[in-house]
Amino acid sequence: MAVAALFTSGGASAWSGGPNPDEAGALVQFNEAFLHAFEGGGGVDLSRFSRGNGALPGSYLADLQVNQQPAGRADITLRPVTPDSDDVQPCFDIDLVGRLGVDLAKLAPEAMARLQQADDETCVVLPSLIEGATAAFDNGEQRLDISIPQAALAGHARGYVDPRFWDEGINAFRLQYNANAYRAQSQGDAVMQGFLGINAGANVGPWRLRHIGSLSYSETGNSYDGVQTYAQRSIIPIKSQLTIGDAFTDGAIFDSFGFRGLQLASDDRMHPESRRGYAPTVRGIANSNARVQVRQGGSILYETNVAPGAFEIDDLYPSGYGGDLEVVVTEADGRVSISRVPYSAAVNALRHGISRYSITAGQYRHPVVDSAPEVVQGTYQRGISNRLTGYGGATLTRDYRALAVGTALNTRLGAIGFDITQSSASLENEPDRNGYSLRMSYSKLVAPTGTNLTLAAYRYSSEGFLGLEDAVALNARAPDDLLPRPDRERGRLQLTVNQALPPGWGAFYLTGSRQDYWNRADTSTQFQMGYNNTFKRVSFGFSASRQFDLSRGAWDNRLMLTVGVPLGSSPRAPYSQTSVQRETSGATSIQQSVTGTLGRDNAFNYGINASRSKGPGTTSTTTYGANAAYALPSATLTASASKSNHYNQVSAGISGGIVAYADGVTLTPSLGDTVAIIEAKGAKGALVANGSGLRVDRWGHAAVSNVSPFTRNSIEIDPNGLPLSVQLHSTQEHTTPTLGAITLVRFETTSAGRAAILRTRRAGGEPLPFGADVLDEQGLSVGTVAQGGKVIARSLGSDSGELTVRWGAANDETCTIRYSLPTDVGMKMTYTTVDASCN
Repeated sequence: MAVAALFTSGGASAWSGGPNPDEAGALVQFNEAFLHAFEGGGGVDLSRFSRGNGALPGSYLADLQVNQQPAGRADITLRPVTPDSDDVQPCFDIDLVGRLGVDLAKLAPEAMARLQQADDETCVVLPSLIEGATAAFDNGEQRLDISIPQAALAGHARGYVDPRFWDEGINAFRLQYNANAYRAQSQGDAVMQGFLGINAGANVGPWRLRHIGSLSYSETGNSYDGVQTYAQRSIIPIKSQLTIGDAFTDGAIFDSFGFRGLQLASDDRMHPESRRGYAPTVRGIANSNARVQVRQGGSILYETNVAPGAFEIDDLYPSGYGGDLEVVVTEADGRVSISRVPYSAAVNALRHGISRYSITAGQYRHPVVDSAPEVVQGTYQRGISNRLTGYGGATLTRDYRALAVGTALNTRLGAIGFDITQSSASLENEPDRNGYSLRMSYSKLVAPTGTNLTLAAYRYSSEGFLGLEDAVALNARAPDDLLPRPDRERGRLQLTVNQALPPGWGAFYLTGSRQDYWNRADTSTQFQMGYNNTFKRVSFGFSASRQFDLSRGAWDNRLMLTVGVPLGSSPRAPYSQTSVQRETSGATSIQQSVTGTLGRDNAFNYGINASRSKGPGTTSTTTYGANAAYALPSATLTASASKSNHYNQVSAGISGGIVAYADGVTLTPSLGDTVAIIEAKGAKGALVANGSGLRVDRWGHAAVSNVSPFTRNSIEIDPNGLPLSVQLHSTQEHTTPTLGAITLVRFETTSAGRAAILRTRRAGGEPLPFGADVLDEQGLSVGTVAQGGKVIARSLGSDSGELTVRWGAANDETCTIRYSLPTDVGMKMTYTTVDASCN
């Protein structure tokens, strides 16, 4: 403990603000008696540890931490405050102060003038700008720890990242692909099919060029389907996305449809995470410096300290279906007051003051309907108050018009959404149609019983109501077209209930839907209920379903029992699952499967299965099958095969992604829309914490595909397994990409040379003093003498050479080590240990 305290106290840092021993002219004193516990530990020069400020003047790339919260990374400068001072402190300019979240308008005029006049010769320290602020540079962690009074900071929601630091990424080409081939043979007839799906494009500055399509192959012919081709970019000042080309509307108010044209729409992801989705604003009054907790279902969602007077919390994170919030205010004298705020998330509900809009103009686009009328659609939503959201929109073509208006309410009885859409269609070969459609939704979490009830979108449409898709399809029909007319929906009801039972009793669910039509008598109806639970290591579930089969005009009932159990206690133990199903017709089937993972990073996934089914008056069918997937560093391979007494089947597939940019080409087993490319020269094989089994390739690259846009993402590399000759300057970097960006995240590495443990003794046989410095021929430190005269030396430039050991300023307080290491073969993962004398 004494040694740990010794070196902690002497850590290298640059301090600005608050009490500091250096400012008082005092030095930190170390008791050398602590070192006498170690053999040969006395007489070491500890003067270099006597000052808390051990950092040297210069520029450093450092992590910023403001009030114990990460704030990105920046280049900072350390300079002496006065020309004759050994004390260096962090210097601040207007850009760095703004990056810390300081509200520049709150700075005193003289402080602002000092910032604006700062140059390379002066050092503006933080306490001279903001009273009570401090800044400390941790040289060991390469981190600038900053404390700023809350009153000096700009009022931003949690998770806020200044748009100035959003990264548009680099220019690059990208390709995401998924290919598979399938062959089946039944009763002597063989069928061969193939599929290739691509998502290709290029990033040029802020623009994202994309094409999504698929190629299908069969023995009867080939076909290519281009799904989308568009250019998109973020319009940051208005928090929106501009899309030009083939795309789709969002379907929030009207049914989604494809278009070819232009769309400008707000992007909720540009708001901080704590301002996305719906959550109520919590308001209250504190009588003193109080602590405020916001709880839901016994969990603490938010906690803060507030000053006396009215307070407002508007940056709660959304929490699923909701559940009333409990606001607990604890006053300074211990008094506690509790209030409740209704919280149920309704469809289309927004926070108070938040708006969402979309404007679309172009041609209607449908893969089947041969008609492309010009269409314009606009929608708008606004959080009017804590409980009320209003929304509306219009869709217009030459022959079709639809207007919608609606509201979402957050009440103590639950969340209610209601809207009405009025449509008018002029049809060429049929009478004109006019009608309306009513839609209502309801959701409620009953906290005492844990019942989650959702009545999702009960909708009633009058006989004359047409959606845009139906109207365009009817207008495109020829007068003599004998094909069945599209179904016109009359009413649709969906119900979902999730019930959590007491601990140990599992959970129950019920879902159902019913849909009828104006132009047909049949009703589509289905129900499903189920129960799931676990007992020790065994999981089991029961489900029952009832569905009306429109093709047969009869009900189909099914019962299923499922049991799963791990076949062992190790993390990679295979998992067994058995299911039994019984149908109304009397048909019964049983299926058994075993799945598991193998290999480094669980890269190999496998499954084997067998099933047997038999129905009334039919012969039984027995099927055996297997499937496997292997995640290579560059792609994912899949394969499957099955055989029964009626057929056999085989398939194979490959999927992955490719990113090509100015500095190289990166292959990856998966590729998302927003990507971070890691560059870590020499770090081959290092594990990337952001991807399952993702590792740096032989060229020092890796593609992280699960990056969130407009959010500060931490990219981490685990150095475990790297050769000792490679050193990472940091194991964590950060990136805040815009939507669709390909950002470059560089991890600085150093080729550190050889590493070795030297067992040393002085000429007389006594060990070297503990804590003595070990320097190479250039005078650079390569290690420190540890217990028993052992030296852990790194960055050795050659297999043999000389090192200097120094433990004081006198001539007799130094000696020379001559070392010789065995020839380095391959990438060393462990230290080489050799004996060496110090003369």
